[in-house]
Amino acid sequence: MQYPAPVDSLSAALDTRDLDLFESSPMACWLEDYSALFERFQQWRADGIQDLRAWLQQDRRRLTECADLIRVLRVNRRVLELYQAETLEQLLAHLDSVFRDDMLDGLLQELDQLWQGKSEFQSLTVNYALTGRSLDLSLKGVVLASAQRPWDRVLVTMEDITGLQALRRQAQESARDAREFFEQAPVSLWVEDFSAIRVLFDELRHRGVTNFRTFLDVHPDFVGRCLQELRVLDVNRYTLKLFQAISQEDLLDHLDEVLTHEAYASFAEQLIDLWDGRLQHQREVQNNTLRGDKLYLHLQLSVFRGCEQDWSKVLISLTDITARKKAEAYLEYLGQHDILTQLKNRSYFVDELARQTRKRTAPIALIALDINNLKYTNDSSGHAAGDDLLRRFGEVLSKAVDAPGIAARMGGDEFMVLLPGKDLELAQGLLNDIRALIDLNNQYYSNNHALSVSAGLAVCQDVAELEHAMRQADQAMYADKQAYYLANRRRETDSTGS
Repeated sequence: MQYPAPVDSLSAALDTRDLDLFESSPMACWLEDYSALFERFQQWRADGIQDLRAWLQQDRRRLTECADLIRVLRVNRRVLELYQAETLEQLLAHLDSVFRDDMLDGLLQELDQLWQGKSEFQSLTVNYALTGRSLDLSLKGVVLASAQRPWDRVLVTMEDITGLQALRRQAQESARDAREFFEQAPVSLWVEDFSAIRVLFDELRHRGVTNFRTFLDVHPDFVGRCLQELRVLDVNRYTLKLFQAISQEDLLDHLDEVLTHEAYASFAEQLIDLWDGRLQHQREVQNNTLRGDKLYLHLQLSVFRGCEQDWSKVLISLTDITARKKAEAYLEYLGQHDILTQLKNRSYFVDELARQTRKRTAPIALIALDINNLKYTNDSSGHAAGDDLLRRFGEVLSKAVDAPGIAARMGGDEFMVLLPGKDLELAQGLLNDIRALIDLNNQYYSNNHALSVSAGLAVCQDVAELEHAMRQADQAMYADKQAYYLANRRRETDSTGS
């Protein structure tokens, strides 16, 4: 892993409030650049590499090479606290002692998930604080919307599960402490009996079923049958608190309210893992509390030692990651939206143009828009007044443009509307609607500066001409703006002359 001086790329994408969110997050957050790793993957694919895991395991130095391609851009304060570092520079200078030993095993899992085309990855890993203390970590990464190159911004969050892992190890070593650990564990723990499901599996194998995933595609009701056969033997106190249940009986009597549609899909994947002999596995799931609040959970399943044949005791642990998922969703939102207007940003718009080119949708209409007198408003009344005009125009475009159309702020006072499948007549109709909404907006904000825009239209019949159509729309908009200012000057002259 490369350790340059930290690059403040996050500052370019986020305003002060969003940087505060990153810095004050209770999660340890790293912003990293994986773009060089993406390019290496492309090279290996071109070289004919298919099984990345096997390729990396043949020579562990390749794993180290991959690690060296990852650049650290920024970390938050929680990272420094976790690794007991005084400054970012101190942490970066000693990363070779932080990431060592078992770390490469976790990295192998992450790389394999990215190789398979996933935009998210997760693993359990071991790192070390600068004092030498080992850290058991649950790691999750998400590839944010690309600003320049693929994978140039990857958000990695780490949960310190050292205490939990230590408790688990103690429970395995001493049955005497198992019950206390079970009740006091800071995660939701369930002991369940899967033995009836094991019997159902054996019956299917006896009937000649070999591809269980295909079987579930044909017989989706089998998932519900397995849920009915599953028996919950015990849950801990934290489980009742997490799911907002009065008692264990209260929770078990209302399990149908806990399980969401997504939970059924996740349970199907758990069954597939068990069918394939993976008696320990993990994934993210969604459940509801008994009050209807959505929970995002990290699930870990492990068949008890000695129960591998009948699955009569299975331990399920659920870690609440709801706060982390909301933070990740917000950061992903920031990567695609302009915060002031709530419209899509330039980066998303450019990516959407590329998608439309691949889809070869035609015709495609484009509307270029520019707020009139924004600089004058900023100079005469301050930037708060100018920001107010931008927000108001964002409201107008949000109401006027429906999917699959996209409205984006391209920067400053410039906006662009992309309308797949719309011809010139339909696009002109939408522009008329925008102007009508501007009139209503000005009536509502009658005590504020008037909102006024110049606009230009263009339509292309061939997606290969999209960029040319954008230039045409821009040119038409600038012509409209010149006409607007010329008309204003004439009115001022007429008013002065009279």
